[in-house]
Amino acid sequence: MTPERENKINRVIAKRQTDLTLVFENVNDPHNISAALRTCDSVGVKEVYIIQTIERPYTKLGKKSSSSASKWIDIHWFFSVEECMIEVRKKYKNIFGTKLTEQSKNLYDLNLVESTALVFGNEHSGISDELSEMCTGNFLIPQVGMIESLNISVACAVTLYEAYRQRSIAGKYKIPMLSESELHDEYLKWSEK
Repeated sequence: MTPERENKINRVIAKRQTDLTLVFENVNDPHNISAALRTCDSVGVKEVYIIQTIERPYTKLGKKSSSSASKWIDIHWFFSVEECMIEVRKKYKNIFGTKLTEQSKNLYDLNLVESTALVFGNEHSGISDELSEMCTGNFLIPQVGMIESLNISVACAVTLYEAYRQRSIAGKYKIPMLSESELHDEYLKWSEK
């Protein structure tokens, strides 16, 4: 490994946001998740959760759309909403779903500096009622056009960059969120990739 590569790995790991994640439920097109993973990597998301309770689960994510981002992010697969949410609740304080309700908050009114899981659902039907009930709140991305939704990968990008903006202002990218030993363990894992 070149010294430049080693330095880059160390810089990237030090910026990982251990208290920000995405949860995907029954996303039909794996390329949508792959594109979202690329954005996750760019803003320092360390892990994502994928729930697949319908149809046959896929195991490969689109390499072209992710630019191999799936190599750098821990992906947790679940086949049960409840089992996934038990794990998510252990780590994340706020769980915001993308279900449109009268109580949904504007994305720009959310506090994304706190420990947060952002939930995105199926391209056609959104997140399930079961998953929505497990969220601590819902949000929407404000829009003024005729079409009332964005492609899931675009919605993830808009949302994650709002989190990035808030976290940058709060200084969350200046100090590593991992302990010295965790940084070392992550470095060893990444250096083998």
